[in-house]
Amino acid sequence: MAKVSKTAASRRLKARDLDTTAKIVRLGESVVKTAMAGKDPVIPIPTRARSNTTWNKSRGILEMGDARQERELFNLNQAKQFMQTLLHASTIKELIEADKTLSLRGVFYKAKHTVAGTKENTFDIQDESDPILEDLEVSLGALREELHIFAKKAGTMVGNITVIDRGAGSADEIDCRRMGSGGYAVPSIVEPDIIEFKRCDAKFVLHVEKNTVWSRFNEDRFWEKHNCILTEGGGQPPRGVRRMLKRLNEELGLPVYCLLDCDPWGHYIYSVIKQGSISLAFESQRLAIPKAKFIGIRAKDYQACGLSEAVKIDLNDNDIKRAREIAAYPWFEHHKGWQKEIAHLLDNGFKMEVESLITKDISYVTEEYVPQRLKDKDWLE
Repeated sequence: MAKVSKTAASRRLKARDLDTTAKIVRLGESVVKTAMAGKDPVIPIPTRARSNTTWNKSRGILEMGDARQERELFNLNQAKQFMQTLLHASTIKELIEADKTLSLRGVFYKAKHTVAGTKENTFDIQDESDPILEDLEVSLGALREELHIFAKKAGTMVGNITVIDRGAGSADEIDCRRMGSGGYAVPSIVEPDIIEFKRCDAKFVLHVEKNTVWSRFNEDRFWEKHNCILTEGGGQPPRGVRRMLKRLNEELGLPVYCLLDCDPWGHYIYSVIKQGSISLAFESQRLAIPKAKFIGIRAKDYQACGLSEAVKIDLNDNDIKRAREIAAYPWFEHHKGWQKEIAHLLDNGFKMEVESLITKDISYVTEEYVPQRLKDKDWLE
């Protein structure tokens, strides 16, 4: 793999770009050096699995351990992935030197071709490509944003904040108070050099699970009445949304409240926002929000809110199994509030969506439920 190209040298690379490029060059040089020494080339890849993930209780986040596996060139089961790893590394180096970005899909197509003299493709499907990019992230110790790769937008924000968005090559001022019914689409790269917080009057962030619920809060101008920022992540929030929430919490000191479904999936989403995830444990420090709060919907709400039989969705075997797994997470295992919540869910035998509150009144969730929860400080942490 070549040294930094003349193209890169002709412009001033950002410090993080220089650092990432140097890491890629070192990776390539290590493979060449090993081969020239007559040894089998290998690429060490940190293990991204539960067995290599620990919970740092003092920091309140999941962290990746030190376990590694070696990806070998002269191993029939690993040779293709070895090639794919170096191919993507080369593409990333090109992107950095050209000061351009590509989507996950774009990187897949950039690297996809038929190997000369064969009928074998470098990549057949994107599901082969994405994990290789994550392997490179952890191997290089570089974030996806530092690799100049972005994912599709899958989150929305509105509220009392103005940001400067430099993602399109220009500094565009975005007033999230004036984004209408669609809101501001949160990009996948929201680092300070791309998204700058210019002015924020909000006192907290309310994150809701789905766009349908977000739309109700936005239409009811909840963010204006309660001086907050309203976000959603289309279910499991993507990295861009999680990173945005982390920055709002860490840099602006805004509390983050989560309004999610009363089911194992809603509990898991909260867990990921709060502690981080197993697959992305290497990014917990920049994504996890240990002080995030869960304000609902809760198992007690069926009776407390006087909901009807129609809102019940029976728990299936998979729901029950998942709920018990979540209850055994170290950060929930010794938490009396969460043990009580999950036990109540299982005792009920049914789950509920946030939308179930609409059966009380179209705006019950925005005008009564959430305001009362916030007033009473009735949440789980």
